[in-house]
Amino acid sequence: MIASVVSVNVGLPREAAWANLGRTAIDKRPVRGQVWAGRTGLEGDRVFDTRHHGGVDKAVYAFAREDLDRWAEELGVEVRDGQFGENLTTRGIDVNEAEVGERWLVGGALLEVASVRTPCQDFKAWMGRSGYEQRAWVKRFALEARPGPYLRVLTEGPVAAGDQVTVVHQPGHGVTVSTMFRALLLDSSLLPELLRVDGLVTQARVRAEEYVAAQGAPRAALATVR
Repeated sequence: MIASVVSVNVGLPREAAWANLGRTAIDKRPVRGQVWAGRTGLEGDRVFDTRHHGGVDKAVYAFAREDLDRWAEELGVEVRDGQFGENLTTRGIDVNEAEVGERWLVGGALLEVASVRTPCQDFKAWMGRSGYEQRAWVKRFALEARPGPYLRVLTEGPVAAGDQVTVVHQPGHGVTVSTMFRALLLDSSLLPELLRVDGLVTQARVRAEEYVAAQGAPRAALATVR
């Protein structure tokens, strides 16, 4: 199967009493035609909670249609494209086994896997508001360790449903999206692995370096891991 974009999804902040900050843009909907992917995100898409979302390291969020289908099977009801707040719904590529730093050519944009989505209470509330079973949702989602990646936009350009997703660079360090997620949320012993990643996002690097320092590793060990 050729890896491709099933849908491009955008949304703007809306009033939501159930959201932590009273507004949220988690409701992403598919759009037709080309959408410009800029350095800080897709045209027509915004984030409200800028402390936890958005910025150049979280410009575009991707989630696989295959993973949505698995959740649909577990939940017993169809899960539409964009329901998980993703900008790009993909098919034919395991986005969670992509290496951090891996680069994808999508339409006219060059994207780089940069970070991972952290499930939050707003996500849980959104699932409930959308009619899905939300019991222990954050824990259930996290234990799957298949969060989907946040992407940097290295080269701006148009993206659209039907565009191929072509992997044009793999770093070769073996640190995948799933590895990064498990290190940050489930298994801190994996944190040193993150230091193999060039251009690692600041928050993850700080966490990893603090963990290594707490284990009593000399500074030379940090340089070796890097």
